[in-house]
Parts: sequence; structure tokens; C-alpha cells
Amino acid sequence: MIGWHVPEYQPGLPWWPLVVVIVAIVVINIVNNRLAPQSHYLLWSFASSVVLIAIGLLDGNSFTDMGLGWWFYLSGFIWALASIGLVTAFYVVVSLFKKTRQALKDDSIGSLSAGKLAFRALVEVPFGTVLLEEIAFRAVLFSMLARRFGVVWAIVISSLMFGIWHVLPSIGTHERNPALGSVVGKGLRANILTVVGSVLVTAVAGVLFALMRIVSGSVIAPMGLHWATNGLGYGFSWVILRGRGRRRSP
Repeated sequence: MIGWHVPEYQPGLPWWPLVVVIVAIVVINIVNNRLAPQSHYLLWSFASSVVLIAIGLLDGNSFTDMGLGWWFYLSGFIWALASIGLVTAFYVVVSLFKKTRQALKDDSIGSLSAGKLAFRALVEVPFGTVLLEEIAFRAVLFSMLARRFGVVWAIVISSLMFGIWHVLPSIGTHERNPALGSVVGKGLRANILTVVGSVLVTAVAGVLFALMRIVSGSVIAPMGLHWATNGLGYGFSWVILRGRGRRRSP
């Protein structure tokens, strides 16, 4: 199976393009979470992805360097499908037991209609969240870092940046997830613990995503795992919460 492609290390490359892409990522994150209306989320995410790819190309990264080369699509899809299957099996097992299924409950999901859930899981997540984040961290930033500092540092720095990316969206998560709230409690301390935990967990996930991008040669592989974690997570949470609601109804 075709795979295992990483950008070639090229010492002596200028730093300023790297600063430009990091600043762009920070601005995109702030706009996404605090300024852009939800109705424009998909458009903003797509436009941001195009801008980031343009920065990567102007820096001298090829599409193959960024994990976007067509030659690696097949291996990327194979890894993506395998990861989707594994995540599905994991969620099924977790949802079978009362104690573990609590971790899947997100009160903000239970109020969605079936149509809105499908739109979020099948449109917003893959073509908004997953597309933008994988282009930003496993395609453009990873390639730019690997060409300057080598693959190991590219994995470490891009994963840390991916963790920091989740600071804003993680604020207040403990109030929507009862399982998380029961662990961290309430108030400012709980919010801080939630944010720190989110950064650490997503940074570790970033390492896994980066490794999948390396062994497959394509960002399609981590896109599959990323979508499965988020999109299927929403689906299982919705089913669990709706099932609980039906059992409680007279």
C-alpha cells in the first residue's frame, strides 16, 4: 500500500512564512469561535482552508508535501475507512454500558432535530471542522515545520498548536456534558480544568492524526478518524439522549 511520505528537510529556509501561517491560524480560530455567525461557518472554513493552502504553496510546499497529492488518495481512503470502522465499534461498546455511556452525552446535541443532527454530522463536521483543521495542522503547518525542523518537531509543534486551537471552543464544555461536569465540578476551577484537559487530549490526538498522515501519505487518513470521532460522537450522543427522553416520558 502506497504511503510513508514526509516533506524533505531543507535547513536554512526563512522563518517568516511560518510566522505568517501561525498568525493566520490564530486569526481564523478567533473569528470562528467569537466573530463569525454560525450561518457563515462553512463558507468561512472553506475560505480559510483555501487561504492556508495558498500560503503553503507560496512557501514552496508541493501538494504531495502537504498530504494532498492524488497519488496517495487510495492509501488515505483505506486508512480513513479503517479508522471509521474502529471508532464505530468503540462507540458501540461504550454505549452498551451505563457508566461509560455517560461520557457520550452532550446536552446540546439532544435538543437537535434529526435533520439538524444530520446536517451537523454529515456537512458541518466534515466540510467545516475536519476540512479546516486537517488542512491547517496536518497539511500546511506540518509540511512547513517538517521542511524547516524535521518530522519529529513537525509532529510535536503542530500537535501542540492543535491543542491550543481548542482553548476557545472548550470553554464551558463541562456545563453541556454531564459526565465531564460530574468530574470537574462547577465554577472557574472547573472551567480551567476543562480547558487544560481539552488541550492535552487534542494535542495527543494531534500526534495520532500526524502519524496517520505520515504512514498514509495523505491527510485523508486523519480526516476519516477526525470525522468519525466528532460526527459519529454526535450521532451516538443524540441516540442515547433521545432514548433516555423516551424512557422518561409517560
